[in-house]
Amino acid sequence: MMGLAEFYQKSLNQRDSFWRAEASAIFWKTPFSATLDFSDPPFTRWFVGGLTNICHNAIDRHLPTRRDQRALIYISTETGVTSEYTYGQLHSEVSGFAAALRELGVTRGARVIIYLPMIPEAAIAMLACVRIGAIHSVVFGGMGAASLAARIDDAAPTVLVTADAGSRGGKVLPYMQVVDDALDIALNKPAAVVVVNRGLDPGFVPKPGRDIDFGTLRERHRGVDVPCEWLESSEPSYILYTSGTTGRAKGVQRDTGGYAVALASSMRRIFTLAPGETMFTTSDVGWVVGHSYIVYGPLINGSTTVMYEGLPVRPDPAIWWKIAETCRVSVMFSSPTALRVLKRYDSKYMSDHDVSSVRYLFLAGEPLDEPTARWASESLGIPIIDNYWQTETGWPILSAQLGVEDTVRKFGSPSFPVYGYDVCLVDPVSGRNVEGAGRGVVGIEPPLPPGCLTTLWNDDARFVEAYFSTFAARQTYSTFDLAMRDDEGYYFLLGRTDDVINVAGHRIGTREIEEAIQAHRGIAEVAVVGVSHPIKGQVPYAFAVAKDHVAMATSDAQHQLREEVLLVVDQQLGRIARPAVVHFVAILPKTRSGKILRRVIQALCDGCDPGDLGTVDDIGALDRIRALVALSTP
Repeated sequence: MMGLAEFYQKSLNQRDSFWRAEASAIFWKTPFSATLDFSDPPFTRWFVGGLTNICHNAIDRHLPTRRDQRALIYISTETGVTSEYTYGQLHSEVSGFAAALRELGVTRGARVIIYLPMIPEAAIAMLACVRIGAIHSVVFGGMGAASLAARIDDAAPTVLVTADAGSRGGKVLPYMQVVDDALDIALNKPAAVVVVNRGLDPGFVPKPGRDIDFGTLRERHRGVDVPCEWLESSEPSYILYTSGTTGRAKGVQRDTGGYAVALASSMRRIFTLAPGETMFTTSDVGWVVGHSYIVYGPLINGSTTVMYEGLPVRPDPAIWWKIAETCRVSVMFSSPTALRVLKRYDSKYMSDHDVSSVRYLFLAGEPLDEPTARWASESLGIPIIDNYWQTETGWPILSAQLGVEDTVRKFGSPSFPVYGYDVCLVDPVSGRNVEGAGRGVVGIEPPLPPGCLTTLWNDDARFVEAYFSTFAARQTYSTFDLAMRDDEGYYFLLGRTDDVINVAGHRIGTREIEEAIQAHRGIAEVAVVGVSHPIKGQVPYAFAVAKDHVAMATSDAQHQLREEVLLVVDQQLGRIARPAVVHFVAILPKTRSGKILRRVIQALCDGCDPGDLGTVDDIGALDRIRALVALSTP
């Protein structure tokens, strides 16, 4: 059997034959004429001319042999609802909603915004979109009205699919209130809003002429069989927005054929999941992990996926392991943040249930520290597989690849570059590759492998500028993540190099938070930095200058303004972007040219050496921040 090193080199040196073989794992209505078109770098077109459909590969092709097999298991500890869908039942639901979307004017290439909690209808809506060649854009339910409005305006959807409400920790979250506020702001309003009425929000009143009940549509189109739309491999399947350093979210555009091939391949080569087995991924469909490894990956593989709505500690911190036992889960996928939360509870919860069916627990979302990885592995008796990737790539960049070779793993390391990714470490100063052991920015030499973003929605120029213009005199993709590589080739992630921070696995632009805070009439200036946190990985700290600093002399005045600022952030970006700390200062530390020294502020907050302070205009500003940080408890 070919070892990992040889397999990896083949994926780079014999791309055509390598990916042609991997592409045989999915169904092609029309075979592709060329494996790769890289005639216009850094843009890639994989499997040129091939016609396929993601929904067909996820559902229809399994019907002859798996019609009665469970496809999706839904469990909500928020509402107490559980349900199951076989492949046959899921096909019926998806086809019916595809018919409903067509009735509402959704055509091939049209966009559909999906703003839903973790309920089966979210997966059904996604699959229905790709079935008819529509492009979905799922927006995480924690996003505020301003963020949702910005995504609506950029995608210009024909239809928006939402719910009356979600629930988190037993607290009802009114989705329609956010939708109404977003549509008041948005310019590109959808023609229709489809609402899944869960009965959670008693105050929800549908707007006549706009809001359409999901259940009514379902009944009207029950039993309708809508055929799959066969798409050329490079046609878009979805847009997923991710934070940018400019404050304007970037619409990551995914293709169809390349993405399906990458997921089919990764299920076998990385996650080692067999058809018929069950995968439990604890993420949300609003994030890339939910797209790839709750919805599409397991179903393309002919496996069963578990969809969970709830917290990892409710009704108790053993709930995930109870699900793993009850559903006979073979592979789990979660985040380091979630395990750090569970680590705070009695270790007995980790051994309350029989998890012997679970072969591996995969973790991704932010750097995994060695103590947490070791604790989880020893507490559960399950091997921990750290893996690293981004919204942009759609599947892992660094990981052990157990379906190729069961290599030795090191706690705190996502192991090695995944096949297809020509990974390098780049010195951020010289722009040259770091050879052997050393530190640098994780880069990827193009062409990017199948499954990665093909461009940014309606913005090819920003795609090149944002990802391929970091290093001088070379067109190398930058992840903006720093890593260390040891003398055995193992990678260890160190953190971000740009102004996007990682809060509990959610990427948030500090510029976005700054803009939200500055929307408050009482704020003159603000700097937001990401600060290390033992549970969440990073949290935002805000240092604000009030317009009337004299009025801020009392603690009561500071408390009132602080609460108002937090409310503005909640309304515009959602609670996930809420700063852990808001400090008020008279001035922000700046260079003599007027540039705010965010890196120096971050270093002080993290207790690190701030480096050369020779360019600081007023050293007293740093002393004030140093004193405030000493009092902070995130």
